[in-house]
Amino acid sequence: MANIKDVAERAGVSVATVSRVLNGRSPVAETRERVLAAVEELGYRPNVVARALRTARTRTLGLVISDLRNPFFTELADAVEQEARRLGYSLIIGNAGESPEQQDDYIRTLLDRRIDGLMVSSAGTGSAMLREVVAAGTPLVLLDRSVPGVAAPCVRAEGRAALTGLAAHLAALGRRRPAVIVAPAGTPIGDERLELFRAALLAHGIALPPERIGSSPDLSPSGGRQVTRDLLDLAEPPDAVLATDNLMALGALDEVRARGLRVPDDLALVVFDDVPWFAHTDPPLTAIAQPTRELGRAAVHTLLERIEGRPAGSVLLPARLVVRRSCGEPPTH
Repeated sequence: MANIKDVAERAGVSVATVSRVLNGRSPVAETRERVLAAVEELGYRPNVVARALRTARTRTLGLVISDLRNPFFTELADAVEQEARRLGYSLIIGNAGESPEQQDDYIRTLLDRRIDGLMVSSAGTGSAMLREVVAAGTPLVLLDRSVPGVAAPCVRAEGRAALTGLAAHLAALGRRRPAVIVAPAGTPIGDERLELFRAALLAHGIALPPERIGSSPDLSPSGGRQVTRDLLDLAEPPDAVLATDNLMALGALDEVRARGLRVPDDLALVVFDDVPWFAHTDPPLTAIAQPTRELGRAAVHTLLERIEGRPAGSVLLPARLVVRRSCGEPPTH
């Protein structure tokens, strides 16, 4: 069985350099690649138990995702896992299923496994358990969703520019009665998106009255369909709908089709969170795309900064508007 000295000899570096690479601290990409190639060729496997006893590190990170059924979170988890593995860390993933209680159970389990740090995309508006994690000194990074009262950096997308562009796009198409399907009330990121969109519409003289803001009971197709049903039953129904979650958008599309209406002829439909199949629906859906994989990678790097005891702040990455045909064709002049 190969040991660390064998790896150092094969890579032409010192044992200390091999150790730095395996601990994710090699600043030179060429050296890191040479060491990792030697590790792969020799089949070297570090003694994780001995290293953990020596360094109080397990080289294991934890990730609790709010709902792995949601394609956005599935891709996010995959990006986190790939980056963690590239940097020499294992990842244990827990699925909260949008349940704060289930989330807390996974957090307790991960802490019992002596993970080096934790990333959480919080279910609901968080829980006291997250504050306990911070108080205990476990490195914590919030992912996609900030949590009131939890002092930890948050890595998420910022939608101001994309929502401003969407408001301009709808105004140019003559859509004057927009509506929004929002996440359950009290979710900070959902509230932020709503206020940004409202302000962007006002810049074009378009109002967003309370009756055209529907709060879904949950982030699901059935919730999106229920809200869309209520919106279309208004005395003056909307001519455009923004669903702030991809699963709720699918429910909205189901309700529109069940009524014999057509997108975009009778109703424009936009979704926050682009997923691959939205380019292939009929019609393809205009969407606000978050930089999902970049968010996952940034979360890993932010957490490792905290694990190493270095200061790490929140990260905001811009979302972008992807215009397809679900709002109508722009007028020609």
